[in-house]
Amino acid sequence: MAAAELQSGGDVSVSLQGVNKTFASGVTALERFDLDLRPGEFISLLGPSGCGKSTALRLIAGLMEPTRGTVSWPGGSRPSGRHGQVGFVFQEPTLMPWATVAGNVALPLSLRRLDREAMDARVAAALKQVGLDGFAAAYPRELSGGMKMRASIARALVTEPALLLMDEPFAALDEVTRFRLNDDLLALWRAVRRTVVFVTHSVFESVFLSNRIVVMTARPGRVSSELSIDAPVRDANFRTSAEYASYCRVTSQALHQAMRAPAGAAA
Repeated sequence: MAAAELQSGGDVSVSLQGVNKTFASGVTALERFDLDLRPGEFISLLGPSGCGKSTALRLIAGLMEPTRGTVSWPGGSRPSGRHGQVGFVFQEPTLMPWATVAGNVALPLSLRRLDREAMDARVAAALKQVGLDGFAAAYPRELSGGMKMRASIARALVTEPALLLMDEPFAALDEVTRFRLNDDLLALWRAVRRTVVFVTHSVFESVFLSNRIVVMTARPGRVSSELSIDAPVRDANFRTSAEYASYCRVTSQALHQAMRAPAGAAA
């Protein structure tokens, strides 16, 4: 089955329209960038390194302002990670080495001054969701790379965010660990049904995880195409199927075309 070009429609949870982002250095990361996020979807931003994927993620999170264009959130208000609307998972786990796994996961709730009993319950639930319920008292130095990333994901989930933003969280992991975490992330997404925006430069990862893939041009980043991945079952058999290979081939072709697009060309 070939990936299909998407038509716009459905409820929109966050909308970026005509967004440009130029930094003080003069580098333009995004240009005429348009993107609508729909509640409950798993969307991947796919593009080469330096194309503005991470910048787009930070704009969605409200961590920076666009130079031009608009970023619209539900109700017209900027999201607040502190109040639980947005969870952010960075490329590195960024765990505090002096704190236990439970202490690291509890950090967002501590900032919100949640009472101890409620905090402990939320932390325990988040650790169970990511398969770390037996490691609450462990320290980061005692964890593998995959386990550290699980702890980072638990920290993002502990506030029960409506929107989960993930910036290439598995890029530094070995292939076996990456596959396992991809499987676990999909299971978690099905269970909690949060909107997930996942940044990657891997065609194979984007096809396996996503309902929708947004293919971006090289810097300055623009949306070159959007592909729908209509595969209800994602498992080890899907990874070796002709269907998966077909989706990967079409997505690779779309990425190749996007990278050949001249700077400033209309999307």
